[in-house]
Amino acid sequence: MSQYATRVVLSYPADLSSWSRDQVATSHFRAWLRRTRETATVGDIWEEFVDVGCCGSTYDVPLKVEAVEGGAAMGPDTDIEYTVREQCDIGGGWEVQSQAGPATE
Repeated sequence: MSQYATRVVLSYPADLSSWSRDQVATSHFRAWLRRTRETATVGDIWEEFVDVGCCGSTYDVPLKVEAVEGGAAMGPDTDIEYTVREQCDIGGGWEVQSQAGPATE
């Protein structure tokens, strides 16, 4: 494998709910990405499951690789940062579970 990336910047859609933003920001979600993605290349789109709580259905969020510093290989110390890109009508949060749920912020 090539040298590990020191930093990877991923973007998520502007209309991602605050609940889902909180989920992708957790240390265990970042650790999951480091373990399950071998490499990161600018322009890649990663469809990743995000927890919506106990009653939700599957909810995949498109994370786009915006920048990679260092090598292309994901490693245990690769720093993962987020930025926001244009919205894509993704919805999310409690709306995945209930029609009466709150909308994105």
